[in-house]
Amino acid sequence: MSMAGSLHLAWRYLAHHRVRTLLLILALGLTLSLPVAVRSLVEIAQQELRARAVATPLVLGAKGSAVELTLDALYFRRRGMETFPMMEMEKIRDSRLAKAIPLYVRFHAQGAPIVGTSLDYFSFRGVRLAEGRMLTRLGDCLLGSKVARKLGLHPGGTLTSSPEQVFDISGVYPLKMRVTGVLAKNGSADDDAVFVDTKTAWVIEGIGHGHEDVAQAAPANTVIEKKDYNVSVTKEVQMFTEVTDQNFASFHFHGDAETFPLTAALVLPNNAKSAALLLGRYQKEGGAMQLLRPAEEMDALLASLFQMERFALLLLVALGLAVLLITALVFALSFRLRRREFATLEDIGVARGTVLAVKVLEILMVGAAALLFVWFLWAGLNRLGPEVVRFMLR
Repeated sequence: MSMAGSLHLAWRYLAHHRVRTLLLILALGLTLSLPVAVRSLVEIAQQELRARAVATPLVLGAKGSAVELTLDALYFRRRGMETFPMMEMEKIRDSRLAKAIPLYVRFHAQGAPIVGTSLDYFSFRGVRLAEGRMLTRLGDCLLGSKVARKLGLHPGGTLTSSPEQVFDISGVYPLKMRVTGVLAKNGSADDDAVFVDTKTAWVIEGIGHGHEDVAQAAPANTVIEKKDYNVSVTKEVQMFTEVTDQNFASFHFHGDAETFPLTAALVLPNNAKSAALLLGRYQKEGGAMQLLRPAEEMDALLASLFQMERFALLLLVALGLAVLLITALVFALSFRLRRREFATLEDIGVARGTVLAVKVLEILMVGAAALLFVWFLWAGLNRLGPEVVRFMLR
């Protein structure tokens, strides 16, 4: 019998026992895919994390976990970061050694982080508009490309911030924001965020608010004390939950702006010397603030990730060997149970070499199908891996 005949017999047997064949292919394919998947995802994560970190010279934040501060500033994680007063960022600006871009990341809207920042952020990140216009007043917001697509929003629409708790007894109302533009996709965390001015973020915080002119329109039962220069009212006065052209002038803030909170600030030094001076100053002074290089913190994180990856790969290799031995046992038992079938083939004149070829071809066909499965998974990871990594970093 020719090789074509051996191939036909092997194929017919595998096709007849399709369930067993499929299970073998999936077992082998998944086992071989796991090391490939781990290695691919780690490489993609390294590229994604380092690229954004290297592009950010310095980050200012409250003392605490340097890694958490880095991830909060770069990926808007909103994981309970400590805040610091605006005046700390102003010290950087006053030094004339660097520019500083504020970040206040605490709230969200339908799962997307709300990033309070300034217009300088968009020029620094090289983010451009796909449609609409930039922020023009209090209450405006810009949507990342993925957020806009997910929520089906366009310029002219509205998006309401989500309360931190279902029952918020602090009196902070969700803010209905006007969508002024949608950002072009740039393959970063910016695609998954909602951007507002820091003042808008502080309105969501409850530091600023707007309401009717209490001197003219407040009901008598809400007025505590009325003087020529001031009117004190109870909390029953309804606050505006949307900034419009008609009520814009009524919005105001209580307290000193220099004490308003930020979660981080991107620091852009004028040159390498300025960066060194700023870093030395914060290391020398200590205190409640820290200034760090995101690239260094990310390299330390990736070093730990690499150690974990090696440990995981060792475990996966051991698992792979176990699955290969089990697969060999399955084939051995299968060939043993089919001894009568092979004996019949020899009785009708099929050479032993041909019977052996049938066995080998069955093993090779299952192995080839498993490798094809691995290739498809690898191709899929190369295409979707960055999206998976960004989702995991959220």
